[in-house]
Amino acid sequence: MRRLPLALVGLCLALAGCGGDDDGREVVLLTHDSFAISKPVLRAFERETGLTLRILQGGDAGEALNRAQLTVGNPEGDVFFGVDNNLLSRALDGDLFEAYASPELERVNESYLLDEQHRVTPIDHGEVCLNIDRGWFASRGLDPPRGFDDLVTSRYRRLLVVQNPATSTPGLAFLLATIAQYGEDGWASWWRRLRENDVLVVDGWEEAYTARFSGASGSRGDRPIVVSYASSPPAEVVFAGRPLEEAPTAVVASTCFRQVELAGILRGARNEEGARKLIDFMLSPAFQADVPLSMFVFPVREGVRLPPEFERFAVVPARPLELSPQVIGANRDRWIREWTEIVLR
Repeated sequence: MRRLPLALVGLCLALAGCGGDDDGREVVLLTHDSFAISKPVLRAFERETGLTLRILQGGDAGEALNRAQLTVGNPEGDVFFGVDNNLLSRALDGDLFEAYASPELERVNESYLLDEQHRVTPIDHGEVCLNIDRGWFASRGLDPPRGFDDLVTSRYRRLLVVQNPATSTPGLAFLLATIAQYGEDGWASWWRRLRENDVLVVDGWEEAYTARFSGASGSRGDRPIVVSYASSPPAEVVFAGRPLEEAPTAVVASTCFRQVELAGILRGARNEEGARKLIDFMLSPAFQADVPLSMFVFPVREGVRLPPEFERFAVVPARPLELSPQVIGANRDRWIREWTEIVLR
């Protein structure tokens, strides 16, 4: 994934009975493996609330959501974080969450509010975009692609690596981006042309970016175009180990598709009061300011200043591609099946 490893992980030794403790002093966050929070911010939450935060991770976002759905009404934790707009309908249809409207939502732009019943609360957003290896293109005197249309032309043959939307959340976001771009009548023919142009498909972001993409630090990959995030260039700068005046990678802004990550109080939570306090804190200035360099995504709270690495090297597209959660929910499984038939078979 695109994020830093978690510094403090609470381990749960049994699948049952993992919610907050009976005296209400512990709150359990069920989330994906990419969740991260800095130690100072974690200590601030525990100091301000008197609660102990225990973090239970469960694979990638899709796996963690599946795990939560297996225990609906008798959850392993109190709060779930990590469902995004692309999988939201699955969680809501499964009656996973209790409604809660945090007072901190007053500082969140309404464009991120995806459920009128407030069963989920937006926490961060991160755009999935094409990333390119600047040095690779410069050394060959070739202009990088400017958008989707370029990718199916012969000059970019065998240059792109993408993720399978059936197994990868950025892969699904990229598929949805092409549907938003070309519509129901045009996306399939674009993918047929991309397959003919020898696109490489892998299962997940880790393999695509760190092993196949030539622009990743330490990579031996030979593909200079990859599906990643708008925040990947600042991540390359942060992890470079030396000061850089320019990021080695760049984003193709016209291809960006918005992902919003949300949290919700799990139905049947043992510590519902603590869960509400955790939701409030995740929208607080302290947590929201921690989000960029802890998880390499963007805060949803208005007025939060981005770190210098994001100010200089990140791209926040003014008009990212989007589809409503309702449209995604009604068509997602069919689109994935059709994509599989077109690209993999």
